[in-house]
Amino acid sequence: MKALHFLSIAALLLLAACQQAEPPPPAEAIDEPVKTVREMTAEPAVEQPSRFEIYATVRLTADLSHLSDRQKQMIPLLIDASRIMDDLFWLQAYGDKAPLLASIEDPLIRRFAVINYGPWDRLAADQPFIESAGPKPPGAQFYPPDMSREEFEAWGQEGKDGQYSLVKRNEAGELYLEPYSVAYAAQLQEAANLLRLAAELADDPEFANYLLMRASALETDTFQPSDMAWMEMKNNPVELVIGPIESYEDQLFGYRTAYESYVLIKDLEWSERLARFAQYLPELQTGLPVAEAYKQEMPGSDADLNAYDVVYYAGHSNAGSKTIAINLPNDEEVQLAKGSRRLQLKNAMLAKYNQILVPISDMLIAEDQRQHITFNSFFGNTMFHEVAHGLGIKNTLTGQGTVRQALKEHDPALEEGKADILGLYMVQKLREKGEITDGEVMDDYVTFLAGIFRSVRFGASSAHGRANMIRFNFFEQAGAFSRDGETGTFRVNREEFEQAVRDLANRLLTLQGDGDYAAVNAFVAEMGNVSPQLQADLDRLAAAAIPVDIVFEQGAGVLGL
Repeated sequence: MKALHFLSIAALLLLAACQQAEPPPPAEAIDEPVKTVREMTAEPAVEQPSRFEIYATVRLTADLSHLSDRQKQMIPLLIDASRIMDDLFWLQAYGDKAPLLASIEDPLIRRFAVINYGPWDRLAADQPFIESAGPKPPGAQFYPPDMSREEFEAWGQEGKDGQYSLVKRNEAGELYLEPYSVAYAAQLQEAANLLRLAAELADDPEFANYLLMRASALETDTFQPSDMAWMEMKNNPVELVIGPIESYEDQLFGYRTAYESYVLIKDLEWSERLARFAQYLPELQTGLPVAEAYKQEMPGSDADLNAYDVVYYAGHSNAGSKTIAINLPNDEEVQLAKGSRRLQLKNAMLAKYNQILVPISDMLIAEDQRQHITFNSFFGNTMFHEVAHGLGIKNTLTGQGTVRQALKEHDPALEEGKADILGLYMVQKLREKGEITDGEVMDDYVTFLAGIFRSVRFGASSAHGRANMIRFNFFEQAGAFSRDGETGTFRVNREEFEQAVRDLANRLLTLQGDGDYAAVNAFVAEMGNVSPQLQADLDRLAAAAIPVDIVFEQGAGVLGL
């Protein structure tokens, strides 16, 4: 197959009609229900209740006919282990969920709290929608609520920036570290036992080995060996991503990881078609539009691309906006040694395209450019975003350790912004090489612009949302697009757009390589905001009841297992 043809993916996918989300788990009653934003308003605005209905419900199903009976028996065990990750993420993000959920009488608002894993709206800069909640702690439950940044930075504890520990305060008022494996020992042992049972049912020996290694990792907080094993799996039809993985929930420093899980069914045919693009990573790295020093690290050559239908989300991956593609592992040493795996979640991707991106385009994209909005380009832009995480630089040039360590809480937004821009750069280069011939490059550009409007609605509390705010403002200043004041629609200016891609790629790669926290802080402060005009355009989308994101009806029952 000479070139990638994404359109036939759509023919493989059928999305069922929206249904009600699963009710929240039973919770203990408390005496006084808390007041919600809706109840506090003396004269509720017409649009206020709609805030609790910004998610479109999608039924997560997949074709399981090609799986063996043993594999079908294994999936419910993986889902049960994932539910434990969900409970752990509640503890990390908010605390005990039972009193909160029991205190909310309105079922619509209770469902909103379940979606957000707490009383803060993740797609509205974590604004509280429960009167008594107060501001969301930027460090979530990873740090003592009374700890300041200054106290933490002055603390001489070795390993204080670790990914798998909580910072706590003892009776004497002193800070100390508690490993996840100690803090959540009972839950993690239960999850590990479920993974070991699942391993006995796995037909693929490499997947069985990974499940056993991951079980041990959950109990010991030692994840690198299982990450290496995960990179070596190629043929397993059932996939599991589980553990404390992303650090986005730690908005204080960006150090600590949150529990999450995905259960996925691999599309082996499409994975084989996509995998060949990883071979171009070294060549694309050398061609990045930045000085040589910032591209001296060479990505691993055995990275691969895979396509999946996702059948279960849990924990961080299920909170607020839903992931439609994954790039893992995050361990910089594993990335340099083995590369990364990029998982494209095509059923969730198509749901967002149909229910969100197309309606947004009909309102905000110039009518004569709407022909360039295609699922092919949406899939391609998303896919190469994940591939592009492997490009660029992982360690600072200034001796400040990894980029993640140097840029702290700003690292997620810069990394997501880099991946977006370099993903588009990759599409450009692969079209020039004749490796992608489906559609035309303007499809990629216009669909990319529409995607900015989709993702900027995730808000400032989301790394993806902040990345899109930065990109929108940078592109606007560069003249990459123009807005028609009469129609309120936007159009891509091709020449300026292409120059803006090169310039922003250079800027982000340089900021990462320099590891200059102060410069990044100033850049985010300048560019990471929503202008009044953009907010007015986003408000038009809300008034038209276009969903902001999706939520799932999911589980073994939905799959017929």
